[in-house]
Amino acid sequence: MGNKSEQEELLLNHSKNSRKGGLITMPFIIVNESCEKLASYGLLPNMIIYLTTFYHMEAASASVLLALWTALSNGLGLFGAFLSDSYLGRFRAVAIGTISSLIGMCILWLTTIIPQLRPLPCGQHQHGCDGTTAVQLAILLCSFGLISIGTGFNRPCSIAFGADQLENKENPDNERLIDSYFNWYYASVGVSLVLAVTVIVYIQDHFGWRIGFAVPALLMIISVSIFLIGSPLYIKAKARGSLFTGLFQVAVAASRKRHINVQLNNNDDCYYREPESNHLEPSADFRCLNRACIIEDPHMELKPDGKVSDPWNLCSVEQVELLKCFLRVLPMWSTCLILLVAIGQTFSIFQMMTMDRHVFSLFEIPAGSFGIITLIAWTIWVALYDRILVPLLSRYTGHPTGLSPVSRMGISLILGCMATALQAITETIRRNKAIKAGFEDDPNAVLNMSWMWLVPQFALYGVAEAFNVVGQIEFIYSLFPKSMSSFASAMYTFGLAIASLISSFLVSMVDNVTSAGGNTSWLASNINRGHLDYFYWLLTFLSFINLLYFMVVYRFTEHHHDGRNSLYHEAEE
Repeated sequence: MGNKSEQEELLLNHSKNSRKGGLITMPFIIVNESCEKLASYGLLPNMIIYLTTFYHMEAASASVLLALWTALSNGLGLFGAFLSDSYLGRFRAVAIGTISSLIGMCILWLTTIIPQLRPLPCGQHQHGCDGTTAVQLAILLCSFGLISIGTGFNRPCSIAFGADQLENKENPDNERLIDSYFNWYYASVGVSLVLAVTVIVYIQDHFGWRIGFAVPALLMIISVSIFLIGSPLYIKAKARGSLFTGLFQVAVAASRKRHINVQLNNNDDCYYREPESNHLEPSADFRCLNRACIIEDPHMELKPDGKVSDPWNLCSVEQVELLKCFLRVLPMWSTCLILLVAIGQTFSIFQMMTMDRHVFSLFEIPAGSFGIITLIAWTIWVALYDRILVPLLSRYTGHPTGLSPVSRMGISLILGCMATALQAITETIRRNKAIKAGFEDDPNAVLNMSWMWLVPQFALYGVAEAFNVVGQIEFIYSLFPKSMSSFASAMYTFGLAIASLISSFLVSMVDNVTSAGGNTSWLASNINRGHLDYFYWLLTFLSFINLLYFMVVYRFTEHHHDGRNSLYHEAEE
């Protein structure tokens, strides 16, 4: 009777949704996401300049604040996905996120319009620069927080919301249609990133902060308007529960049953399995978690229909194995954090401002636009690798992708070491030139040193990130079932959040230690007096130690590197 009512509900929902969704909704969703990314990424490159100039922050303090902001934005992505899947649904999550970003960017724009919302410029009082008041800092942090909430709700849910509009199992071309949607989606994201680090940064540099921050706010108005206009056309799937809840349930259930001796439970019948499951028993590793799926009292723990009475006390074998997959991935995933820390540093913009950035006599590249070099290197390398190197390498390695995911992750760490070392060498040369030219006390002076000195390190970071992102996501994907393919990108996003926290701690520690006793900090706002080169050498050392750590992890987890997890491989074939 229950199955019949469920089938009737599904048929009713299908009939309601049959006139909604489809390709007609794609422009609304893609424009919404493109405008959001164009607006939010356009704020980041020059934000450290805005904080040091108008809020009178030291370079290290501004860098820590931006790192914490980035960590919050990426970390809230997991929280937003959880709320979307469990309670809100994707439409509400995207709508809340987009509106939150709009409010945050409007508040940030108001700090450029209303003088009372930021400190007075230096030199207007005899005591020099005024500090930022608690109210002014609270308003700034409020804008950052609202933008982070918007990012956390919008980004993980927007792409899945678009896929919901195209989901139609009766269509034989549905898989190809969704794949085409993903391609167009990521293409629009790529275009947005390029425009963000070029056009938006150029506007900020040449037309000032009022217009430079007004443009992202205007883009968010367009984003909200377009998304809500398409509301009557959307399929709005209801929340059905989150994957993360199931993982927490396993941990809680295993803790509650910690008195059970796992060694004595070798009978397949004592484990709870989902209907039609191919998993007879849990795997041997992380054996303590197996307690979560052991049935102690069938009458108390199971309903008459065979379902679990309390999911926080009894879990399925499948849930246990998913948590084990997550734990198996963690060591290799953690090897990429230091690389992300190095790539995410914002101090290079101060170097660029002291160098000759002219391409032609009448055109000067904005200092915040140099991230385009990393994007170009990433794009070119991915294309070359996919079209040229993969066919050649696959003949020798026997791997269909040329190199295994773990090999690509290892190469990315080597390239990261090279990039940070090159960064340190370049900064040493730049600093020596500045001191010889008599600019030790003038950090804004432009040296007779071309911007081309910075191209190799940015290009290396681009190639390293391309190797790392694709390799890491493919590695995680190989260990999880296909139904959890989105978990791979979620893990990468979580890695960005952790890397930002590590970066904020590292910068704060280096600044405090090196400035002790009245000494000039390595990360002083006047980079000609500081020692940014020493900081880059420290990152190089940490990158090398991380490379050794990667080798150790590879050695002890080598049996997981040969492709998809055998448990799920057998179940899904």
